[in-house]
Amino acid sequence: MKLSLSSITGWFSPKEAVAGRARGGMRDSAYAGGSLKGISGIEQRSRMMQYDQPLVWVVILLMLFGMVMVYSASIALPDSPKYANYKTSYFLVRQAVFIAVSLLLGLLVFRVKIETWQKMAPYLFVGTLVLLAMVLIPGIGKGVNGAKRWLSFKVFNLQPSELMKLFIVLYAADYTVRKQEVMHKLTKGFLPMTVAVGVVGLLLLLEPDLGAFGVIVCIAMGILFLGGINGVWFGGIGATLVGIFSLVIVLSPWRRERIFAYLNPWVEENAQGKAYQLSHSLIAFGRGELFGVGLGGSVEKLHYLPEAHTDFLLAVIGEELGFVGVLVVVLLFYWLVKHAFEIGRQAIALDLTFSGLVAKGVGIWLGVQAFINMGVNLGLLPTKGLTLPLMSYGGSGLLINCVGLAILLRIDYENRVLMRGGRL
Repeated sequence: MKLSLSSITGWFSPKEAVAGRARGGMRDSAYAGGSLKGISGIEQRSRMMQYDQPLVWVVILLMLFGMVMVYSASIALPDSPKYANYKTSYFLVRQAVFIAVSLLLGLLVFRVKIETWQKMAPYLFVGTLVLLAMVLIPGIGKGVNGAKRWLSFKVFNLQPSELMKLFIVLYAADYTVRKQEVMHKLTKGFLPMTVAVGVVGLLLLLEPDLGAFGVIVCIAMGILFLGGINGVWFGGIGATLVGIFSLVIVLSPWRRERIFAYLNPWVEENAQGKAYQLSHSLIAFGRGELFGVGLGGSVEKLHYLPEAHTDFLLAVIGEELGFVGVLVVVLLFYWLVKHAFEIGRQAIALDLTFSGLVAKGVGIWLGVQAFINMGVNLGLLPTKGLTLPLMSYGGSGLLINCVGLAILLRIDYENRVLMRGGRL
């Protein structure tokens, strides 16, 4: 296809790329004796893959695929009293707007140098802590289905926990780089980060949002592990966290009931109660079989499966597109996570430790959240309110996902600049 994203890179590629190409072309052409053929060859090579095109296309494919499935999953919602005043295209239009705004913001974020993000990381982390605290203030935080997780801005609801997923990546990577020499020490290296994550966890559990806390813990622990933390302490804190999560579940009656219902969702009491979503999600996958019942043909989305357009979008995909549709989604996320780790490994090889840890942190974030969402939909994990990244309906999640991926794209771009002999 001749018309590709590379044809528009001129207006959003950073200035240093343009200047670098001009300088590189002049130097190489002079070395080749001023040959115009040499200049064109250098320009062609320097233009080739200025940014990671496969990554961009996979992200766009996931978002557009998600938008189609959000429309399919939500088209019948106006038939219910709760959404009686909504049009059938309400969620489709809003999701399209979210995607457009997210892509625009991603282009702007791509222009920000990684060193700038490193300088801002501690301040962004502290600022998001303040937002998490504001959610708990009566009259400021907005509650939905018994949980206060949002800040309302009339036309847009912001979920600070989504911001924290991104900023914990930046903060943990910056912390690991700054404390590299003392990471093997408990009090100076490991303990301060543990306290920071503990404060985040306390605020999230007060909302309550155990799922987001789980993702954030995995991100922080993963980056610390990749940064070279002492293996014994890592194993010890891992065991401690498992104990804390178990204690939270045991001391919370409704969480405990949800776990028991998850273990046996087909008992009539559970199927009509705590395991209602899970049982209908499994029914949806069962109806889909290999190739699905066809796009738009889902029965479970007709008010049987709650939150079909958000937390349980994968179940609708499984019912309408079958095992093949679910497999495509799984493979796309697998490629995305694997590619993020490859970008991170290349950055570390170029002595860009912060960039490398951030790239791998983004991979951990998207991979863990996607795994949990898929596991919940398939009945492999207890039901939690985590959306499928890039695909489920929602503005905050999609926006932050695109910002994180734009930073990942910038890391890859800076890797390419250095490998071509340029300067950042």
